Amino acid sequence: MITSSAVKAQALELKFDACGIAAVEAAPHGNYFLRWLGEGKAGEMDWMKNRVEQRMEPIRLLDGARSMIVLGLNYYQPPPSGRGRIATYALGKDYHDLVWERMREFDRWLSERGGVQKTFADTAPVLEKPIAQRSGLGWQGKSTVLIHKKWGTWLFLGEILTTLSLETDQAEGDHCGKCTRCVDACPTQAIVAPYQLDARRCIAYLTIEHPGSIPVEFRDAIGDRVYGCDECLTVCPWNRWAQKTKESHFAVRELPDLRVMLEWTDAEFRSRFRGTPIFRLKSPRWKRNICVVLGNIGSAEDLQALEKIAAGEDVMVKEHALWALEKIRLRNGTYRG
Repeated sequence: MITSSAVKAQALELKFDACGIAAVEAAPHGNYFLRWLGEGKAGEMDWMKNRVEQRMEPIRLLDGARSMIVLGLNYYQPPPSGRGRIATYALGKDYHDLVWERMREFDRWLSERGGVQKTFADTAPVLEKPIAQRSGLGWQGKSTVLIHKKWGTWLFLGEILTTLSLETDQAEGDHCGKCTRCVDACPTQAIVAPYQLDARRCIAYLTIEHPGSIPVEFRDAIGDRVYGCDECLTVCPWNRWAQKTKESHFAVRELPDLRVMLEWTDAEFRSRFRGTPIFRLKSPRWKRNICVVLGNIGSAEDLQALEKIAAGEDVMVKEHALWALEKIRLRNGTYRG
């Protein structure tokens, strides 16, 4: 009979950094998730409203499932220099490809030992962070991000649902204590209360998931964040032991200045970002984000590029470019109204 220790040894063999095992039960925090959806805090992420029954009861995803293997992969690395911050998870290639490749190998290994599996990496209706907590892989902090005692806030997650009966791990307790650094650090007060996130205010949501115009009330707070936001992650004191990832897959891509990227064609955008998380953003939203950042940190040297993009046909990009032009001219004392 396969043992949990053998499963964890295989996880290390496949170069995962963490592995925990949970029983297949009704999703923890399921009622909170339903209430969160009902209050509209998912914003325009309508896909989260799909297949709710399966999110609440993972057993619906695989008949006869008895165990959930939760895997973690460290992706931390220091931020690169240059204008425009990109969330750490998106500095290199898309993690899904790497995680999927290793989970497929894991699936074959488990199949050879009599298991039937389904594997997930953001590809199925699974409430992965509460399940990860139940598997002992960490706990959901007040930011709602998963925190691991060793790896801090910097783990990619993947799950394997299996028919194999495995000894489960003890759920991890909450170790946030009285700390509120993540709550206090959020630039847009998206963490509306400890353990409660309103995605509609979150910079990661606004710069990645939100498809339209970024509300003016949040643009100043976006600062120089051109894709995502790591503020609530980086301030967590559990990151004092964070280690740089060993995965070359996540190596930082060299990018030109924001002003140069603002003038890219769609073809140039696709060529440079294919195989990365930023690719799914598509060119208009990328340029929208650049305009907001230049509005916050840009100089007179950026005016020409913004004027050019403001003369284009994309209404959304044009609106953000005009906003940025006004902001820069106000700073320079050249705005005429």
